[in-house]
Amino acid sequence: MTDLAAERMDTGEDTMKGKFLTFLLGNEAYAIEIKFVIEMIGMQPITEVPELPEYVRGIINLRGKIVPVMDVRLRFKKESKEYNDRTCIIVVDVDGILLGLIVDNISEVISIPDEEIVPPPEINSCAENKYIKGIGKVGSNVKLILDCRKIMNEKDVEAISQIE
Repeated sequence: MTDLAAERMDTGEDTMKGKFLTFLLGNEAYAIEIKFVIEMIGMQPITEVPELPEYVRGIINLRGKIVPVMDVRLRFKKESKEYNDRTCIIVVDVDGILLGLIVDNISEVISIPDEEIVPPPEINSCAENKYIKGIGKVGSNVKLILDCRKIMNEKDVEAISQIE
């Protein structure tokens, strides 16, 4: 779909500050800092790898690179949903580790100023909060901003690094 790495080189990292790629999981709107996003692609054939957590669906071959893919719905303990023509993979680079995030639907790239981002509420019963870095206020809507560094735990990183 789009290769953001080339744009990043042309425009510099500073222009990426405050920019987020938004996507949907069901009716909930999420955002991810654009600085982590390498590209967005349609669904690809996924090769299952044994002994990975259920939410790590397997691996894809992206132009010769092996990229593990995680179903964000399953990561957040949401009900599984059959993939369709709107389902996409967001390829991110988190501290040198490539990871594909399977989402229901990609929305758009938006700017959210720092002053419009608030910390998530501290609710112990909501395990999903540990993946949420902040809440972006966009007009009358909110976007849950993911913390890319927390979406994978140490076991995931270890298992994924064995694949590469």
